Amino acid sequence: MTKEYDLVVLGGGTGGYVAAIRASQLGMKVALVEKKSVGGTCLHSGCIPSKVLLKSAEAYRNVKEIAEFGVDVQTVSLNFNNVQNRKNKVVRQLHNGVTQLLKKANIDIYTGYGRILGPSIFSPMSGTISIEYGDGRENTMIVPKHVLIATGSKPRQLTEFEIDGEYILDSADALNLKELPASVIIVGAGVIGIEWASMLCDFGVEVTVIESSSDILIHEDYEIRREAERLLEKRGVTFFKEAAIDVNSLTIENSLSINVMMDNEPTTLQAEKLIVAIGREANINNLGLENTNIVTEDGLIQTNEMYQTKEKHIYAIGDCIGGMQLAHVASKEGVIAVEHMANKDPFPLNSLNIPSCVYAYPEISRIGLTEQKAKEKGFNFKVGKFPFRGIGKALVNGETDGFVKIISDQDSGDILGIHMIGSNVTELISEGSLAKVLDATPWEISHTVHPHPALSEVFVEAALAVKGEQIHG
Repeated sequence: MTKEYDLVVLGGGTGGYVAAIRASQLGMKVALVEKKSVGGTCLHSGCIPSKVLLKSAEAYRNVKEIAEFGVDVQTVSLNFNNVQNRKNKVVRQLHNGVTQLLKKANIDIYTGYGRILGPSIFSPMSGTISIEYGDGRENTMIVPKHVLIATGSKPRQLTEFEIDGEYILDSADALNLKELPASVIIVGAGVIGIEWASMLCDFGVEVTVIESSSDILIHEDYEIRREAERLLEKRGVTFFKEAAIDVNSLTIENSLSINVMMDNEPTTLQAEKLIVAIGREANINNLGLENTNIVTEDGLIQTNEMYQTKEKHIYAIGDCIGGMQLAHVASKEGVIAVEHMANKDPFPLNSLNIPSCVYAYPEISRIGLTEQKAKEKGFNFKVGKFPFRGIGKALVNGETDGFVKIISDQDSGDILGIHMIGSNVTELISEGSLAKVLDATPWEISHTVHPHPALSEVFVEAALAVKGEQIHG
């Protein structure tokens, strides 16, 4: 007998499982279809495992520099096997937690590949889901009133390179290295590439980054980019910008060699591994979209602000619709989508109120407009900037690199953007997020009493700096 549901979610990643739980809270009968393991890319081959490795790299760096704090350590060594074991332990623990949350919410989980069928005897509308198991079992058919596509994305590949998993890796392959290479070439200086560059540098790997554009981290404010590159180069990372790879020059024999072209002049690079980190592409192939009226463009599903597709009962969220492609964005999109299904009239998501973070060393975070975007949009604005070296807690921590930059609309007084680089800024940005959502002004931030000593005092000083009234700088 074909089972019926109020909602079937295709994809059990961060956006999918959060949406499923919220739908259950709203009284819906929910099924979740996931071909691998609930938690998706973020939990198993993205955000979480990479951040565990970054934390181990940070700990290793800190111990090597611990003498500055008066602590003598005779020898420091890295056990990369234990680093990987800790990563796997964290992932398992979180996976078990997600599984229990879904069980608690009475959500039926189908481990298989979900495909959308056209109108059938089961339903006059497109949306009946065929679940394929790939092991000889007969497909399962389930009939939903609504469908939520949350199938995420996968690492984008260079067509010229074959990812062999041994010498040429994507970011998912790199997470499962059994031992660290002595040297690595990273293709791509976006968020993923820069996080890997920082991590491997801290682990003692010789790192070279190749970027085709004129700058790294092109979505960040120009002053943040410049500071990030300076600090990474100071730690030993080598950058080739506005560079092209000569694929025909690639040779592999125990290690690899390849030419990088700059101004039509070749430079030969050698390394043990090459990591391709040029972004991600949506997982929308073989979903049965051809059986629907759903519109795609440039490999992405098109939706309205409530995440409805052209098939009003089918919604889509997360990386498969593009946008900022962040786990917390997918989660919020999922909540909005199911609340819209339930006629709860949710507020649309404003991309300018979404924080974005880079978990390199030093960390980077932002919300709102960059200075360049503010200029392009014609705002009359002022900028306040304050360095961490003027903050007592930063000196206490021995982490004085970086700064906070606040961009404020002179006409309304509202904050247009906040940009941060330095220690713990991926935590500090949450205060900036609240300020942005509440349309706070620099004056209001400067009159909010912050504890001393605390890194958050940098907000007060940067807010005061908008009018040139900073106290400690």
